[in-house]
Amino acid sequence: MRTEKEKLFSLAAIVVAAVLFGMVLAGGLGLTPGASANGTPAAVQGPASAVPAGTPVGLPNFADLADRVVPSVVTVFATDEVTPEEMRRQRRMPMDPFHFFFGPGPFGGPSEDMEPQVRRSMGSGFFISADGEILTNNHVVEDADKLKIELKDGVRYDVKVLGRDPATDLALIKVEKADRTFPALPLGDSDAARVGEWVMAVGNPLGMDHTVTVGVVSAKGRSLGIADRSFENFIQTDAAINFGNSGGPLLNVRGQVIGINTAISARGQNIGFAVPINTAKMILSQLREHGKVVRGYLGVSIGEVTREIQEAFGLPDQKGAFVQSVSPGHAADKAGVRHGDVIVAVDGKPTDTTRQLIDLISSYPPGTKVRLEVIRDGKRVSIPVTLEERPDDTGVEPGEVGGEEEGDVSERVGITVTELTPRIRQMFGLEDDLQGVMITRVDPLSPAGEKGLMKGDVITEANGKPVASTADLMKQVKKVGKGGYLRLYVYRPRAEQSFFAILRLDG
Repeated sequence: MRTEKEKLFSLAAIVVAAVLFGMVLAGGLGLTPGASANGTPAAVQGPASAVPAGTPVGLPNFADLADRVVPSVVTVFATDEVTPEEMRRQRRMPMDPFHFFFGPGPFGGPSEDMEPQVRRSMGSGFFISADGEILTNNHVVEDADKLKIELKDGVRYDVKVLGRDPATDLALIKVEKADRTFPALPLGDSDAARVGEWVMAVGNPLGMDHTVTVGVVSAKGRSLGIADRSFENFIQTDAAINFGNSGGPLLNVRGQVIGINTAISARGQNIGFAVPINTAKMILSQLREHGKVVRGYLGVSIGEVTREIQEAFGLPDQKGAFVQSVSPGHAADKAGVRHGDVIVAVDGKPTDTTRQLIDLISSYPPGTKVRLEVIRDGKRVSIPVTLEERPDDTGVEPGEVGGEEEGDVSERVGITVTELTPRIRQMFGLEDDLQGVMITRVDPLSPAGEKGLMKGDVITEANGKPVASTADLMKQVKKVGKGGYLRLYVYRPRAEQSFFAILRLDG
């Protein structure tokens, strides 16, 4: 009996020792979480290099964040009067079947003797100063005859527009008769925002005032083509944004504004876009003082230096802004800037990307003399330029052309071209001094099709050589070896714009 008890005791001792040894081993290897002061498990720590020191672990306290920022967000009510003429112009298509049968009138649309109507819309905004300055979107206020805001507590104020900037879709408005100080939101640094970090959007989607949504920064540097593409540098987020959110803040977890909610994607869910707050900070003083933004202007169309461009032009790296075209008669053209140049610096300040060049040139007032450094034909060239004032932002469709002599380069390039005859020049409104050949057919699966060349485009240069005939183009195509690049300079009549198309010819 004693022997059996001794055996059981020994077995129990072995089990206890094994358990204790396992706990010590697991704790030493970091396999079990330690206890925090409030009784919740501490986050599992990875290697020291995986999580930078000071990085917050776990979810932010969104409830406390909302308590702090929501009172600073306002609903913007815009009212404007629409005349019968404007309604007729806007209603180009019948809105209901009565219009088809009965024509304009009580059922079919605005009639001649119809009274003006009032159109109301709603957006969002947020205080940036205690005296009542509010940042919002230009499209929220641009057509308004009267503006009001409503605070979280339901109090309404009349507001006036201090300044608008259509190029960035931003506007600065202010309470007309302030009877209190207003809770302003601190402005953060949108350049420091990182893809994947938490953000909160606050606004009035679909009339549901002071709605809070959260998500992350999904991407940066997006361009949508909804305003001036030169200045589009949107932050993309999956924090839910809907109609009515326009003008509201996008905030980081520290309660700082990093963007102004502006647009959504109609083709997807939870794909929203915000103007970076750094864009707003650059123009706020001009909106206050002048009511608009005056920017320096070069008069060039630029793009990033892709690997194809680097290889095709023999560039040392992919830094700089590649000049696609130069606007005739403007600052860059007068100074001697050429298409194919790569602008790498302005007054000694590097311009590694198109964004850096745009922001730098726009920061100078018109009349400023700057010195551009460009790479041209493998050499670094310095060009003095006097900037102009950027103009305010405010085509013939290719038809069937035939009967002219055509050249077929479809085997390698994927296009058929024709000479610029007097008939074609008249059809497309082409100037007499424009030399080139017009594309009449594009194979969508060819190198030309992949680069977006279209019927009606005019090829004016090939590998830096002027093209005045189909023979000129075919001569340059034959010079390109297998796997080499064909650099086409193309004029698109419908857009009145020139650009480079870099085609790699594998055949």
